[in-house]
Amino acid sequence: MRLALCILLASLMAACTAHTPAKDTPKDTMTDPKTPQPPTARTEDKALTIHDDTRNDPYYWMRDDERDDPEVLAYLEAENAYTQAVLEPVKGLQDRLFEEIKGRIKEDDSSVPYLFNGHWYYTRYEEGKEYPIYCRRKGTMEAEEQVLLNANAESEGHTFYQARSLSVSDNNTILAWGEDTLGRRIYTLRFKDLATGKALPDVIENTSGGLVWAADNSHVFYVRRQEGTLRDYQVWRHKLGTDPATDALIYEEKDETYYIGLDRTKSRRYLIIHSGTTLADEVRFLPADKPLDDFKVFLPRERGHEYGVDHAGDRFYIRTNKDALNFRLMSVTPDKTNDLSAWKEVVPHSDDVFLISLEVFKDFLVVAERREAQSELRIIPWKTPEDAHTIAFPEKVYHNWLGFNPEFDTKTLRLGYTSLTTPNSVYDYDMTAKTLDLKKRQEVLGTFNPEDYVAERIYVTARDGVKVPVSLVHRKDLDRSKPAPLYQYAYGSYGHSMTTRFSITRLSLLDRGFIYAVAHIRGGQEYGRRWYEDGKLLKKKNTFTDFIDCSKHLVKEGYTTSDTLVATGGSAGGLLMGAVMNMEPDLYQTIVADVPFVDVVTTMLDETIPLTTFEYDEWGNPNDKAYYDYMLSYSPYDNVTAQDYPNVMITSGLHDSQVQYWEPTKWAAKLRATKTDDNLLVLHTNMEAGHGGASGRFQRYQEMAREYAFILLTLGMTE
Repeated sequence: MRLALCILLASLMAACTAHTPAKDTPKDTMTDPKTPQPPTARTEDKALTIHDDTRNDPYYWMRDDERDDPEVLAYLEAENAYTQAVLEPVKGLQDRLFEEIKGRIKEDDSSVPYLFNGHWYYTRYEEGKEYPIYCRRKGTMEAEEQVLLNANAESEGHTFYQARSLSVSDNNTILAWGEDTLGRRIYTLRFKDLATGKALPDVIENTSGGLVWAADNSHVFYVRRQEGTLRDYQVWRHKLGTDPATDALIYEEKDETYYIGLDRTKSRRYLIIHSGTTLADEVRFLPADKPLDDFKVFLPRERGHEYGVDHAGDRFYIRTNKDALNFRLMSVTPDKTNDLSAWKEVVPHSDDVFLISLEVFKDFLVVAERREAQSELRIIPWKTPEDAHTIAFPEKVYHNWLGFNPEFDTKTLRLGYTSLTTPNSVYDYDMTAKTLDLKKRQEVLGTFNPEDYVAERIYVTARDGVKVPVSLVHRKDLDRSKPAPLYQYAYGSYGHSMTTRFSITRLSLLDRGFIYAVAHIRGGQEYGRRWYEDGKLLKKKNTFTDFIDCSKHLVKEGYTTSDTLVATGGSAGGLLMGAVMNMEPDLYQTIVADVPFVDVVTTMLDETIPLTTFEYDEWGNPNDKAYYDYMLSYSPYDNVTAQDYPNVMITSGLHDSQVQYWEPTKWAAKLRATKTDDNLLVLHTNMEAGHGGASGRFQRYQEMAREYAFILLTLGMTE
């Protein structure tokens, strides 16, 4: 069989031509030798039994934990070759799309510098290069540039490269960072002497990439990942110059539903170990100048209590949902953290406002909040809290966020701003004068003018009466008297709210007459915690029906038609795509599912797969029959039926650590074998990357150009 698949791959790559079947092409024309033929996956019965229910999974054999099975790899390559053949008629369009997107990008760009510990830090890109260069200048931006890390040089010899958690010791002499050269998010920690520019011999494998320095400049704490599940479960301490084999295990998280992470407080006085699951948190802290002491529990874990801490001045600040569904802010001194009666309320709970995050300054407290699906930044003076104000912006639909603000004694707040029509912007806000200073706005090369586009927000009444916001953007000169092609996007899981951000790639669709729509469906936190609770566990189907109801509204109101409606989502949003096309296949012309989580039941029953146990509180534990039955009723893979489906593009990453490659692969094979239509179905697997796709900035745009070309092909738009 492996030989047969290898022969299939070779013949497919040689025989694929530029002829693609139209949507209504009869099946018998598929035998035309000039027409690219999709690979056919073999089947092998696999009985999966639980709760006296047996499912047969004929493609279970595609699972390969080592990702080196020749048969599996040959099949993936055959699917990639078929995708390439299907797109051959629009190869020129795909190339133009890529050049369009790339042509809007200022290649030799840099970030806005920030001052930290006596140095100005920034990141820059060079023309034609894929990866960032991390730099700093001492004291002033007029000082000589020091390159901390050139990711372009580090990436040489690798098809994938990612650097994360760059961190400099307190004395400014040693750089530490994590690097991933596979895309599986398993990082190697490396160290560099910034005075000499030479790498240190300390190399630590199999970590999460997360690390923090102790104040003594010689100890670093890091997180190890559990083999197989890739759960971040141990904190280790390393002393520079010693063998990593002698590192000390500081803490191990025994509960398999918890992950751990590391941080250092804004005051730089404390190191933090954070243990967290969907519905509970536990924090440990240690003075940064006492790395050999033991971490102390801030407050013991309690199911249902989520909290996070920071430290500034002489107090800890706690964002907590204790007696506060939408969270509130408390504070306490370091010696009273375990005494809830000593916690002092700083920002009370609100039924209408969700507390996202905070930033503490000497004279001001800044809270990031979300009110009625809109993010806001509220400035609260410590001395006169009654004079609190919210930063005003001219647009009605936008997104803002707290930037990096390491300084404590300052009246300047660094923040980010964007909208569906305004490119990403960095502002400094004078919290006393209440004035905004634009430091940088993403430069869009070419003919882009934000005044050529218009954004709005509408509200759709879902089938249960709930109002669901939908944010829309299109060209101002679009003829709204007739339907237009529409690209609808959503996510709807983990409490992740959809933001109304600008996209430089999206312009290629808008300028071709598309409307872009973001559906703020339940499962996010656009309206606070209840919005999330109503889109998870045994209410998960609200996420799917909200999306469908938004689509039907957009069709009914003449924004688009089912023949020109495209739906897209990735990861858990890919589950959304699989569910809605099973439920309402005639509603959409084209579906794009990126790295989709579609084999819900089988994955959530397998505790060896990364993320499974951690996510019981999101999806449910199918070992419980009630959750098993409910998940089985919507799992996209399990609900593929003999019916007509839209045109479908599925993407995957061979080294994906979050959605294992075999989920989208099995789904594609089952769809192709079961569906009754002749619409296009393609699967493209990035053989060199993981969940986030390609690592280089231009490589990502190649992937977007491929998806856009597929969408335009299925809509009959070839320009």
